[in-house]
Amino acid sequence: MQTKILLSEDQMPRQWYNIIPDMPGQMFPVIHPGTLQPVTPDDLLPLFPMGLIEQEVSPQRWIDIPEEVLEVYKQWRPSPMYRAHQLEKALGTPAKIYYKYEGVSPAGSHKPNTAVPQAYYNKIFGTKRIASETGAGQWGSSIAMACQHFGLACTVYMVKVSYGQKPYRKSMMQLWGAEVFPSPSDRTNAGRAILAADPDNQGSLGIAISEAVEDAATHEDTRYSLGSVLNHVCLHQTIIGLEAKEQLKIAGDYPDVVIGCHGGGSNFAGIAFPFISDKANGKDVRVLAVEPASCPTLTKGVYEFDYGDTAKMAPIARMYTLGHDFMPPGIHAGGLRYHGAAPLVSQLVHEGVVETKAVHQIACFEAAVLFARTESIIPAPESSHAIRGAIDEALLAKEEGKEKTILFNLSGHGHVDMAAYDAYFNNELTDYEYPETAIKESLSHLPKVG
Repeated sequence: MQTKILLSEDQMPRQWYNIIPDMPGQMFPVIHPGTLQPVTPDDLLPLFPMGLIEQEVSPQRWIDIPEEVLEVYKQWRPSPMYRAHQLEKALGTPAKIYYKYEGVSPAGSHKPNTAVPQAYYNKIFGTKRIASETGAGQWGSSIAMACQHFGLACTVYMVKVSYGQKPYRKSMMQLWGAEVFPSPSDRTNAGRAILAADPDNQGSLGIAISEAVEDAATHEDTRYSLGSVLNHVCLHQTIIGLEAKEQLKIAGDYPDVVIGCHGGGSNFAGIAFPFISDKANGKDVRVLAVEPASCPTLTKGVYEFDYGDTAKMAPIARMYTLGHDFMPPGIHAGGLRYHGAAPLVSQLVHEGVVETKAVHQIACFEAAVLFARTESIIPAPESSHAIRGAIDEALLAKEEGKEKTILFNLSGHGHVDMAAYDAYFNNELTDYEYPETAIKESLSHLPKVG
């Protein structure tokens, strides 16, 4: 029985798949936070290089991957796909479970798939420094690594609760040359205002984004870089699903269900979008996004226009949101803490193309432990949401006595996330369902657009 399904370097996709031409329903404009009018390319230039702005709105279905990016990708791509024989055996399921493993990248996650092209397009645009944010740290370490490849300076605002919980992610960023600050910080007007109101504020991705956007917008040589949510980020990640389709061909198989964990949408889009293309062309495949119950953007949020950050400096987009001033609980150890969802993913959910599910963190860590003890790989806490989803699908197949092929994206390893596992083994984690009253309060502050 084949366990590893590998592609050679010359089989690596040379184009990204852009889902925009294949989207169902109406595409909504991105709105300027100041004028409340649709943004123009000139509006975005203080934040992004023109190459990425063009990709953000491109109508082309296939976009060439630059040779310079492909050369860096070759350090870890094509990434392996595994058949989870031991997990299947432990579950006693008739289902076949495959997982695409993105933890083989130098940063240990899928995030370099977009960090590298973002650094490349900034380099050729003349950018000298990148300002960005990170929550759990996978993105911060990835953009720091990518900046090293292309000779860019890098500043990362790391959500304060993660800065304390995940010190080794901070060390990775510093090892790759980035300066890292806990957010909210005293370096920006946004950070200072938040600290003045609440000196003990533990931060959120929305706050960290505000600081990074302000940093970029106020320095001529600096551009902003985001690791999820935006169209061009989802585009770059599709190399995951494109490789997965080729690997499944080698295995002589095709999934009944494709699963990804969901925070902002990047790794989910990466595994799912190429299969959604098949679905649009008549293939019978389900696509499932699994998110934490403590940050239930897709399952309890509303599909409305909202700011991408807390200080209302980032563009406004139509998306599933819990409100831009949503504050996730610090007790949540599994990451995936962003208040909104990628507009492309949001629209697919709204149109009924993508299914959604929220899961509690203890069930996720139980799934992660079972996975580690059967498949040996220690998953990132974020990835455990996808594992939980895959295990639930496999157990349902067992209950129904039906064969089923399951594919999920194991978006990264957990080697520097051991504090979360320590908390689980010490019975320090609790399940937390974000209260409806808090969501309602946050949603009352949405911008009035249209």
